[in-house]
This record gives sequence, C-alpha cells and structure tokens, in this order.
Amino acid sequence: MAAAISGGAATTGAAISAAGGIERVQAGVAALIDHTLLRPEAARAEIEKLCAEGAKYGFASVCVNSAWVRQAAETLRGTPVKVCTVAGFPLGANLPSVKLFEAERAISAGAAEVDMVIHVGGLKSGEDDAVEADIRSVVDACHRRGALCKVILEMALLTQDEKIRGCQAAVRAGADFVKTSTGFGPGGATVVDVALLRATAGPGVGVKAAGGIRTLSDVAGMLAAGATRIGASSGVKILDEVRALTP
Repeated sequence: MAAAISGGAATTGAAISAAGGIERVQAGVAALIDHTLLRPEAARAEIEKLCAEGAKYGFASVCVNSAWVRQAAETLRGTPVKVCTVAGFPLGANLPSVKLFEAERAISAGAAEVDMVIHVGGLKSGEDDAVEADIRSVVDACHRRGALCKVILEMALLTQDEKIRGCQAAVRAGADFVKTSTGFGPGGATVVDVALLRATAGPGVGVKAAGGIRTLSDVAGMLAAGATRIGASSGVKILDEVRALTP
C-alpha cells in the first residue's frame, strides 16, 4: 500500500514517500487531507475534538460549517493547520449574493479556504455564464482576502458533458481547486470523476476528492487519478492504517 500511495502522489506532485520511514508517509498523507465535520448536528465539543486532531496529526485543514469558523480559528491559532469552510452548502441553489456574503463573513472570522457549491440547476439549464459569474464572485472575494476557493460540482448529479462544462466554468472563474462532491449528495468521489476533473482542469488547478473516502486504499486511488487534496471525515482512521504499515 505504501507503494500505491507513493505512486499516486508522484502523479500529483505531492511529496509522499516511504523512503524515510512510516513517519514521513504519515506526514505526507495528513498534509493532503481536509479533516472534515459538516454534519448539522455536530456540537461544540465535536468541533473542539476535530481541531485537536487537526493540530495533532497536521492535516491540511479542518473543514467546518461557517457557524464554527471563529471557534476553529481560535483553537488552531499558532498551528499551521488552516480553517476551511463551505458556502452555498450543500445545495448550491442560494442567491449569488448570499454565497458571496457567507464567504466574506467566514474569511473575516478566520477561514483560509472556502469550498463553494455551484448552482447545479443553473448548469443543467445551460446557464453556464451565470454559473461562472456565481463562482467568480466567490473566487474573487477569497483572493482579495488571501483565501483559497474550491468549487464543488456535485458530480453525481451531472452528465459527462455537464461535468466538463462545470469544471471549465470553475477554471475560467479562477478557482484554486475543483471538487467532486459535498458528501451530502447521491454519490461521492469516484476515480473516474477525479481523472476527468484532472484532465479537464489541467495541471494548474487543484483537484479535491471528497465524499465516501474512508480508507487508505481510497486515498491511494484518488491520488493516482490526479487528486491533490482529499476531503474526509475519516482522516484519523486513515492515518491509523498508515501507522499499521510499520514493519
């Protein structure tokens, strides 16, 4: 499995190698994961636990709903772990001005990354210009404030043509990442969809695989397909699998 992780990482340019021992593998995997808790019933103590795990294991970020951004930012202050949040989540059918406001307020509260959901119905209606404008407003707001923007396409709801058009709209709008899924839709990340996003977005845009990624094998497959970030609520379990590889 270590070889599979190394090969997948090489595809995406991530520095994951077993050469320096399991600790380096663990650190490499953790640094690619957005440690995520977006369940609506998540309570304050669970957010505190998520942040503690984020700091302990060195995840790329903790991803929380915007109501918890300020708490997460305060908890993680002084650590390299970023706070990620969501806008227009999980349906994407909000007014563009609402997504923009949500993103701006979250960044002001301490978010360094915003995962926004596209207007899926607009894309399916052929309103690509409006979809792109919606994305661009959030992307520009993030970039003005030094934050990254990841664009969630909710691939399980889209046809092949819609997946490509949605990805192209996100790239034209300046997105830092395109992302497969909210984790609340009818399906999560697939290797085929990740490969399609990578081929469509090109090498200059990140690809985040999210939704149903629960094992080290899942991570390896997504990295091999071209993902550069993983969204998962099972990050600690995945790292337990990495540690189990110790001879």
